[in-house]
Amino acid sequence: MDFGPYLASPKPKSSPGIGLIGCGGITEHHLKAYRDAGWPVLALCDLDISKAESRRQEYFPNARVYADYRLLLKEEQIGVVDVATHPIGRPTIIRDCLHARKHVLSQKPFVTDLDEGERLCDLADQRGCQLSVNQNGRFAPHFYFARRAVQDGLIGTPFASHLSVHWDHSWIVGTEFENVKHLILFDFAIHWFDMLRCLMPNKKPLMVYSTTSKAPQQTMAPSMLAQSLVEWEQGQSSLAFDALVPYGPQDRTYVAGTEGTISCQGVDYNRQSIRISNAQGAWEPPLQGQWFSDGFGGSMGELLLSLEEGRGAELNARDNLQSLALCFAAIASANEKKPMKPGDWRRLPS
Repeated sequence: MDFGPYLASPKPKSSPGIGLIGCGGITEHHLKAYRDAGWPVLALCDLDISKAESRRQEYFPNARVYADYRLLLKEEQIGVVDVATHPIGRPTIIRDCLHARKHVLSQKPFVTDLDEGERLCDLADQRGCQLSVNQNGRFAPHFYFARRAVQDGLIGTPFASHLSVHWDHSWIVGTEFENVKHLILFDFAIHWFDMLRCLMPNKKPLMVYSTTSKAPQQTMAPSMLAQSLVEWEQGQSSLAFDALVPYGPQDRTYVAGTEGTISCQGVDYNRQSIRISNAQGAWEPPLQGQWFSDGFGGSMGELLLSLEEGRGAELNARDNLQSLALCFAAIASANEKKPMKPGDWRRLPS
């Protein structure tokens, strides 16, 4: 079989000027991907301007730096803004970007209030702008292959998907992430909730049940163990996250369909192998690249390609609200200790 279309993420021919707002740790992967792709980053902004200057020195030495993002938005050459700040305060920045008629790639999780997210989507439509969410996990090589294969019907109709991640997430100690109560289900698992929707297309999640627990050795505040079961009409999914595994990490994905299966495995979400099986046989095509930083190039590349082709972006924010609805229901379930229906919780549960 020809697996070529499943191995290469979007590659636009050109790019408008890009501005980055927020220069925290994760943006090294944003900027590395943009630099390697040859996309022009014209300006960098952070309240701590020394962070913007550091990113400029390492990745885009000719970029301008600002502490006030509103100055960045005045630059006419900038057509796309990567908003990589923390969720609190991000909607205001996105709103200002859209009013300035800039296309936006928002960091995930997109919003903490679904109604606010819908208002931002409406504003983007009114201003004629693309509003996308940086669900870069969709462009991790194994996930990109799996979801494209599912879309093309290589395994028929999916009816089961089971994903598990066992790794060490203790790097959060001493960072702002240590203060996020449902760190694993919210900030981390949003990629996996989003991926479940990709792997179970045209299905509506009916109910989700989640639990969380602290590991015996942990000292940080957030529960580092979490799991979710998702009920679909004629389907089921499970997610398992063990975030304090110091030795022998593992990452697995399994999707069963009416005409075949897809399985991925590796020691982490960067180093993966994939196997696809159907009536014609079984294949293990070699994957190209890694999630970090190729996935970040994929999400920006898809936005740029959508602009080039004059179509809606695959990672559009309105679609992403459905992934957030599933995530919010999972968190509410962990809090209430009972199954929850996605969509019933419009805000991130406290």
